[in-house]
Amino acid sequence: MKIVTYNVNGLRAALRKGWLEWLKDTNADVVCLQEIKATPDLIPEIVLMEEMGYEHYWYPAQKKGYSGTAIFTRISPKHVEYGCGHELYDFEGRVIRADFEDVSVMSTYFPSGTTGDVRQTFKYQFLADFQRYSDELLKTNPNLIVCGDYNICHRAIDIHNPKSNANSSGFLPEEREWMENFINSGYIDSFRHLNTDPHHYSWWSYRAGARSRNLGWRIDYNMVSKPLENRIAQAYHLSDAMHSDHCPVVVELL
Repeated sequence: MKIVTYNVNGLRAALRKGWLEWLKDTNADVVCLQEIKATPDLIPEIVLMEEMGYEHYWYPAQKKGYSGTAIFTRISPKHVEYGCGHELYDFEGRVIRADFEDVSVMSTYFPSGTTGDVRQTFKYQFLADFQRYSDELLKTNPNLIVCGDYNICHRAIDIHNPKSNANSSGFLPEEREWMENFINSGYIDSFRHLNTDPHHYSWWSYRAGARSRNLGWRIDYNMVSKPLENRIAQAYHLSDAMHSDHCPVVVELL
């Protein structure tokens, strides 16, 4: 089972940059999208995606052109869960989950706190509520993969300049502590499980040639629940995909 998470930073914009050809070539079973910024009626290419064998499930934000998540899958789910039961986050379309026969796959878009104190407070509230949601979900769905843009670098190895970003949202001590606790609550960072070397990032600023210089942040993850540990076959970044300021992150399960 090949699962990809990808913050496309606007699906319509990504499609104009060749995203549909990328989808065909990548040949993934499940694709988790974040920041779709669109509803399906705005995407005429859906017909072509269906011809590739993808079913598609959308959870756009109520605010047009903002946030939103989706799951495209060539394996029919037995159930799709829209939202996480918290009106604040569901209004922004931040969580969608597809339950298959032996695994559940979630696409999540964690809030960013980069715009100021109000959104940073909102982010901390989301983190606390999501941890509780995850704790309960693992009781009923123990084989769970939480894919998405977490908007947090876990450790110093996950960011190009940890010293200068020590006080930056996304690398704050409280956020990193939350990530550590989240992993310890029952997850495996699938990429770090198989890759311990530095300089692997999933997001780069559009400014100052950051991507060409590989001055990035690793903020996109496929977190795999502990019972699936022995099924993690491969985990890698597709850093050559240039449809967004993020790149796709892949996990392959046996």
